[in-house]
Amino acid sequence: MADSNDSIPLDAQKIYLGGKEHRVRTRCGSVSVIVYGDQDKPALITYPDLALNHVSCFQGLFFCPEAASLLLHNFCIYHVSPPGHELGAAPICESTSTPSVDDLADQILEVLNFFGLGAVMCMGVTAGAYILTLFAMKYRERVLGLILVSPLCQAPSWTEWFYNKVMSNLLYFYGMCGLLKEVLLQRYFSKEVRGTAEVPESDIVQACRRLLDERHATNVMRFLQAINRRPDLTSGLKRLRCRTLIFVGDSSPFHSEALYMTSKFDRRFSALVEVQACGSMVTEEQPHAMLIPMEYFFMRYGLYRPCQLSGSPRSPLSPSCISPELLSPESMGLKLKPIKTRAKVMFSAMYDHAPEEALPGRAAMRSRAHVHAHAGGGYLIEFGWIFELGT
Repeated sequence: MADSNDSIPLDAQKIYLGGKEHRVRTRCGSVSVIVYGDQDKPALITYPDLALNHVSCFQGLFFCPEAASLLLHNFCIYHVSPPGHELGAAPICESTSTPSVDDLADQILEVLNFFGLGAVMCMGVTAGAYILTLFAMKYRERVLGLILVSPLCQAPSWTEWFYNKVMSNLLYFYGMCGLLKEVLLQRYFSKEVRGTAEVPESDIVQACRRLLDERHATNVMRFLQAINRRPDLTSGLKRLRCRTLIFVGDSSPFHSEALYMTSKFDRRFSALVEVQACGSMVTEEQPHAMLIPMEYFFMRYGLYRPCQLSGSPRSPLSPSCISPELLSPESMGLKLKPIKTRAKVMFSAMYDHAPEEALPGRAAMRSRAHVHAHAGGGYLIEFGWIFELGT
């Protein structure tokens, strides 16, 4: 295959709801990249989970008007699909070698080089979150920040390894059969939306099931094999200096993995948002729960939603509309003493917006938020904060 310097777009005029598809040749095969927005803006790279693409993994988030205005106002979106996962993908030739996770991370670099991008924001879901975390560890200067949804960072546990082997056998012998799709849907969604014998499954699950029908078993199996052979990234997480925002549903099979990963990051640069009654794919099941944390995350980079599109009471209009005094520890009922100590503060309240994530000076904070949609248009957010104070 040609190297990244020889990458060329194929079928660059293919349009997807306003986005344009580019096929970029890399050393490990061609990659589909759907580009939305003004390419003069900062870049946001997305990478989906196993057997998904930008439609089945991120459509819910980008169809949420408030989230779309936040993201498209500030970024040009580059949806990168794993090889063979794009819409209309043909089966990959069986003689083609299966890429490793390192190969997939290197493909991201080749995509960035092809488009002439510098440092980028990254958003990935589960397996995609692992690939982007690995990319950030290998090429730190190319990543501004990470938004990780139900991420992986450890090598597969015996349980996950066994499930992945079962899925590999199903793919090999039966293709994208009904049982395999059920296993995948349990991976993605909470039981609340998957339905029961009495309650039909939700529209998002039905749409995902239809999109899974379009996947070729051999293509999915290649990505699954790469993920099932992944190495542990734990030792390198502390050395990452890009800001990281982690979302996870409390019904996700990867909930404990997300908690573990959060504990291994430098707490000065990371925050965790736990979304209740939600599975792994927060981007589809509860995309509105991502809005406020993302707004405050982006404000650290000087980015925010345009005022003319920000009439919702669930969202700040701009950084200037928030009085700094309202975000001080004292205004939130916290009394900080200048001693080396560790205090845990828990509270829940109705908020139109979330409090700031960090404290000035030497104080470092890890935040954890439980987010509930509220019928009145706001959010019920439960925060658990652990402060570590310098002497």
